[in-house]
Formats: sequence, C-alpha cells, structure tokens
Amino acid sequence: MIVLYVMSNGSPEENLKQIFRVFDINNDGSISLKELQRIVKDLFHLINEQNADEASQEVLAQSAFNEMDENHDGQVSEEEFIEACMTQKKFSTMLTLKIIDVFVSE
Repeated sequence: MIVLYVMSNGSPEENLKQIFRVFDINNDGSISLKELQRIVKDLFHLINEQNADEASQEVLAQSAFNEMDENHDGQVSEEEFIEACMTQKKFSTMLTLKIIDVFVSE
C-alpha cells in the first residue's frame, strides 16, 4: 500500500527515483550488473516464472544493464536509470514495469 501511495503522488521522475532505490540494493547510489542480475532473479522467483531458465534471466539483466549504462562505466546512475525508463528503452522499461506490477498486485 505504501508503494501505491508513493507512486500516485509523484511525478514520473520522482516515481522512478523510488524504483531506482529498489534496484540499488547496497544503497551506493548506482546499480551494478550484479545488483540487476539479483533483481531479475528475485523478480522471476516472485512471479513464479517456472519456464525462465538462468540463461534468459542473464540475457534480460545484461540487456537492461547495457541499455541503462550510457557512459559504459560499469554502473548505472540514477540519472541513467531515469533516462532509460523515460525514453522507453525496451528492456529497461519492461523490467521497471514488472517491478511496479509486483508491488501493485500484492
């Protein structure tokens, strides 16, 4: 319920900042490929996706990470994350919408 309240009161950029904080597991201000891989793995587990093998999870994580990491420094900043989602890059948007869906359906 808290997530719905936060999501309903903010601008798209503010909402994406909140979602970024979910992806930034260690709270260091950036998302590493390892963090994104963990999010994807946990997400597939939460939605009970039985047909998703490790290879497809890795492809999704790597594809989303490559889209987001604009400056290719091996980290996704909050600005890069928001930009990727706002410009509706395919894998970044898909992953973010899945996260929102998990929160909304619970």
